[in-house]
Amino acid sequence: MRPDRAVFLDLATVDRGDLDLTGLTAACGHWSMFETTRPAEIAARLAGAEVAVTNKVVLDHTALASAPALRLVCLTATGTNNVDLAAAQGLGIVVANVTGYATASVVQHVFALILAHATRLLDYRTAVAAGAWSASPQFCLLDFPIFELAGKTLGVVGFGELGRAVARVAEAFGMQVLIAQRPGGPPQAGRLPLAELLPRVDVLSLHCPLAENTRNLIGAAELALMRPTALLVNTARGGLVDGEALAEALRAGTIGGAALDVLSVEPPPPGHPLLAPDLPNLILTPHTAWASREARQRVLDEVARNIGAFAAGERRNRVA
Repeated sequence: MRPDRAVFLDLATVDRGDLDLTGLTAACGHWSMFETTRPAEIAARLAGAEVAVTNKVVLDHTALASAPALRLVCLTATGTNNVDLAAAQGLGIVVANVTGYATASVVQHVFALILAHATRLLDYRTAVAAGAWSASPQFCLLDFPIFELAGKTLGVVGFGELGRAVARVAEAFGMQVLIAQRPGGPPQAGRLPLAELLPRVDVLSLHCPLAENTRNLIGAAELALMRPTALLVNTARGGLVDGEALAEALRAGTIGGAALDVLSVEPPPPGHPLLAPDLPNLILTPHTAWASREARQRVLDEVARNIGAFAAGERRNRVA
């Protein structure tokens, strides 16, 4: 039976007025959609709702227990850390996430970051804007060394859908791919312990979830193992990297650069160590690897399908 009342707690984190919401709105009888929701507003907005959709609004035990009509929580993301899954199970509330919706977008962003570093794209753009090309005594600028990806080695930490997709594209560029063993897991054939992998890679790309055994997975000790020319790429979760240690490694030239789409706190406070203006060879993007229009449309369409499956009594993308 189709749910009657639903609430979207933070629509603005997904839709900027450029998406088709008809599939989503058809999944429930009546919707209340809010651009954002502050913690103090959660209980009132969940009141009477059978379905709640959230991206970054945290639904803890208190919030879930305050909503007796709630039957389904839909996440517009793969990660589940914003919902207390144990509390949801105890209260009989189903939780469903979405997987695979942003693979093409994230892979595209990963290689945009890698290529920007390899081609020194931002440095040359800045030089041209400052008039260096116009003042050049020859036809081109060669101020910033460029390297090719062909023949270089990519290390992948987290070999799920995203890690595998990144590896495929890397191989198309002529890169060798090394895969790290699952953090905290048993040895696996064809995979290397992180400490063995790090000294061998030219680019390290992180694609594993954030958990207690992966928090600060890349810290001072790990950075010290990397080549002084190596690039660290993180489009997964900011907490995988020790920000203080990375800032110091960049200043010291321990590694060649970093390209990050995520930070440990988002939005980052002004004093975040990786916002310091003196960090060389650092590219930061504001958690946009996932955010192509196509990916954002897919995630809403998948939420609609999750609601439809729930109404039909089917198990689809359930995490609780």
